[in-house]
Amino acid sequence: MTKHQKRLSVPKSWPVERKTEVFTVKADAGPHGEEGVPLVVLLRDVLGYVDSAKEARYALSEDSIIVNGEPINDEQRPIGIFDILAFPGRGEFYRVFPDEGGRLALTEIDEESADSRLGKIDGKRQVPGGDTQLTLHDGTNVLVDDEFSAKDSVVVDNEDKSIVAHFPYEEGALVTAIRGNHGGKIGEIESIDVTPGSGSNTVTVSTDDGAFETVEEYVVVIDENFTGDGE
Repeated sequence: MTKHQKRLSVPKSWPVERKTEVFTVKADAGPHGEEGVPLVVLLRDVLGYVDSAKEARYALSEDSIIVNGEPINDEQRPIGIFDILAFPGRGEFYRVFPDEGGRLALTEIDEESADSRLGKIDGKRQVPGGDTQLTLHDGTNVLVDDEFSAKDSVVVDNEDKSIVAHFPYEEGALVTAIRGNHGGKIGEIESIDVTPGSGSNTVTVSTDDGAFETVEEYVVVIDENFTGDGE
């Protein structure tokens, strides 16, 4: 199987130039599905910490790069929205957050904020024993005994995987658009319009400079500390 992908066909969220070269690195199977960006792309094309996949592999072999609290040794490991990247040796910590247009970008955060990450609840089901298993946007599964709903957001501790905060999906909630024409915009849900049948519900989001409408799959509830302005 090829380890390369044509730049022109990568998802719009990938932070790569499409016309400078023909190919870029292909992400391994893992979190975030096709939207996941190979770690080496962030290290090379965004941060400029390495010049090649070989240099990235060396850095990873030294356990110098931590993703969501765990050392990573695969330079093609997919990185996606709300992941936490830590470089303890440099004293640098980043959260993956949508930039204007929905392109993934790195927002610098402090060390304490790097201890947890935000997750959107994509689904939930009962498991043996009576607990509820939540499935988050990146494929992470979390067991809970409280009431949560799909489309809510939670903050997960990177060490013990416990939920430390919960943000319901409802009118008045602070959200960011992660895809679509309004990707990267932040505002409060003004209204949620339910579409009969199998069509997507739509939401109207009010912002500082107006409002926009998008499908609810494109928005994620966040806390003000997750915008990069509250830290």
